Amino acid sequence: MSDSAKQGRPKVTPAAAVAKAAKNSEDIASLHYRITGTVPGRGRLEAEASMSTEPLAMSMQMTTADQGENGRLEIRFVDEVMYVGGSAVASEKLDGKSWYRADPAMWGRGAVDNNSHGVLPKQLEGNPAVQSTLLADSKDLHKNGTETIDATRTTHYRGTVTGSGLRAARDAAADQTTQKRQIESLDQFIALRVDGTLTMDLWIDDDDHTKQFRMRGKTYDPRGGAEGKQLDLTITFLDVNQPVTVEAPPSKDTADITTLAGGAPAG
Repeated sequence: MSDSAKQGRPKVTPAAAVAKAAKNSEDIASLHYRITGTVPGRGRLEAEASMSTEPLAMSMQMTTADQGENGRLEIRFVDEVMYVGGSAVASEKLDGKSWYRADPAMWGRGAVDNNSHGVLPKQLEGNPAVQSTLLADSKDLHKNGTETIDATRTTHYRGTVTGSGLRAARDAAADQTTQKRQIESLDQFIALRVDGTLTMDLWIDDDDHTKQFRMRGKTYDPRGGAEGKQLDLTITFLDVNQPVTVEAPPSKDTADITTLAGGAPAG
């Protein structure tokens, strides 16, 4: 007897399960999440963040492994302004202040619209709630067992996604709502800078919500230089639709990036 039958839950196909989780992600208005993995150009990193969609805002603490405590950054996006502080900021450039600000800055939009002034890796500029839906367009989905993630029972699915597949899904969309979702998915894929195929794992809880996903693939160099390196990121959803408030630092403790000699002191 299957796990689903034992628990009195209807058996669903991997495609249906992943599609349901993608649909439920549309209701995410705020999110607290954790990121671990390796990003080209930054190496191993860890981050924890909270975001809201209305208004669009985000707060993140990120540490790069090779720099340890000296590589910690705190980044906030509020009202299309980015604020950056932390031990990785060269404090001698801040004229006694703890933060610098840069604008216009944008996080969580499409690949073209996002702008963190080089502080965040491009792969961390996307909205994880939308990134989690990419597997819905996989043509080789399969179930990969059950696992417990942060005390939550989940079903693990795996598949691959390509840019050409996402473009085909966008072009084949039967209605405006579906087309909008496909455009957002394609934008998030482009922002990942994956060269060819993205391998994706998705862990879905018993309430049909995403608990965790992992993205792996070789990236390309947008400047046309050397061959890209491997992307490997795991994003875990810690709290969903809980109150999130992101506030700008006090203006008296903030320096404008345009007034700093030598440009940005971090990133």
